[in-house]
Amino acid sequence: MDAQPSAADIQDFLGQAINLAVQNVADGGGPFGALVVTADGKRHFGVNRVTRDNDPTAHAEVVAIRTAAAESANFDLSGAVLYASCEPCPLCLAAALWARIGRVYFAADRHGAAAAGFDDALFYEYFDGTRPELMPVSQTDVPTSNVPFDAWRDNPDRTEY
Repeated sequence: MDAQPSAADIQDFLGQAINLAVQNVADGGGPFGALVVTADGKRHFGVNRVTRDNDPTAHAEVVAIRTAAAESANFDLSGAVLYASCEPCPLCLAAALWARIGRVYFAADRHGAAAAGFDDALFYEYFDGTRPELMPVSQTDVPTSNVPFDAWRDNPDRTEY
């Protein structure tokens, strides 16, 4: 793992994420901001664009990750650090894991978000297994279920990820 950022850098980057969130509110968006600092030191920013883009996945962290990957021309952000104005939800944590983000820092926590009307406690309960009724998910095997994986394994030009 890469060197841990200094306490001053963490404070600075979290301050930038908070400023992005405040500006996004002024611009009519949600109160969330994030930045990804890639291993080369470049900063890639994101703000919550859920209502602006009518995209329920356009959370600030996801937008910052998408921006970092696009600007780096690489889906693997190993060595990068994600800084968020608020504790990342399960969607954002999953995106950070898929991007191979090395570390996450956040300012406000999920309880502060809930007090402002952004309560994702049910999502945490769902992933803890205590609320499966929120969205039943079931596997149904069909004869061609594994054909896409066979095609993947047989493709010599595939890009591993």
